[in-house]
Amino acid sequence: MRIFAKLTLTEIRLFLREPVAAFFVLVFPTLLVIILGSIPSFREPSADIGGRRVIDLYVSIAVVLTLAMVAIQVAPAVLATYRERGVLRRLATTPVSPLKMLGAQLAMNGIAAVVSTTLVLAVGRIVFDVRLAQQFAGFVLAFLLTLAGTLAIGLFVAAVVPSGKTGNAIGTVLFFPLMFFAGLWTPREVMPEILQRIADFTPLGAGQRALSEAMTGSWPNLLSATVLVGYLAVFGFAAVRSFRWS
Repeated sequence: MRIFAKLTLTEIRLFLREPVAAFFVLVFPTLLVIILGSIPSFREPSADIGGRRVIDLYVSIAVVLTLAMVAIQVAPAVLATYRERGVLRRLATTPVSPLKMLGAQLAMNGIAAVVSTTLVLAVGRIVFDVRLAQQFAGFVLAFLLTLAGTLAIGLFVAAVVPSGKTGNAIGTVLFFPLMFFAGLWTPREVMPEILQRIADFTPLGAGQRALSEAMTGSWPNLLSATVLVGYLAVFGFAAVRSFRWS
C-alpha cells in the first residue's frame, strides 16, 4: 500500500505538470458551467424541458464531460506512452509492478474526476442555485458506473494502440460523438426522440441520463445501469485480454 500510495502521488504530480490536460480535466467543466450560467435565458425555467432551467441540465453534462476527459482522452494517451517508452517493461523487473502502476494511474484519474465534479457541483449550487443531487446515493452510483464504463473503453484503446499519440488521436475521435449524445451541444431532453433512444445506448448518454435523474431525486434507471455495466464488462474484458506491458 505504501508503494501504491507513492505511485499515485507521483502520477498526480505528473498530471499536474501537464497544464493542458490539467486545465481541461479540472477547470474547463466548471468554466463551461460559469459561461453557460451567465446567459440570462439559461437561468430561466423552460416549458420545453419540463420547467427546469438549461443550467440545471448542464451541471450533470459537465460532470459527464469530466469523466470523458479523464477516461477517453487522458488515460489512453498516458498508458500507451508508458508502454511505448518501455516504462512498464522496466517496472516489471522491480517491486513496483506494472499492475501497481496501472492501478495508480486509474486512482489518479478517479481522484481528478472527483475533484473536478466537486468544483462543478459547488459552483452550480453557490453561483447559480442549482440544487444538489436529491438522490445522493443514486448520484454516486451513476458517477461510479459512468466512470467505470468509460475507463474500460479508455483502457481498451490504450491496450490496442501502438503509441501515445495514436491513443490521444483515437480518444479525440471518440470524444466528440460520445459527448454529442451526452448533450454537450444540445441537451438530451430537447433532442429528437430517435437521437434520445440512440443516446440511451451510448456510455456517456446513458451516464448523463442516470446522473440527471439522480439530480432530480430518482435512482439511475435500469436501462442506463445495464448499458454502463455492459460497457464495463465487454471493454474491461477486452482490455484485460489485449493489454501488453511491452
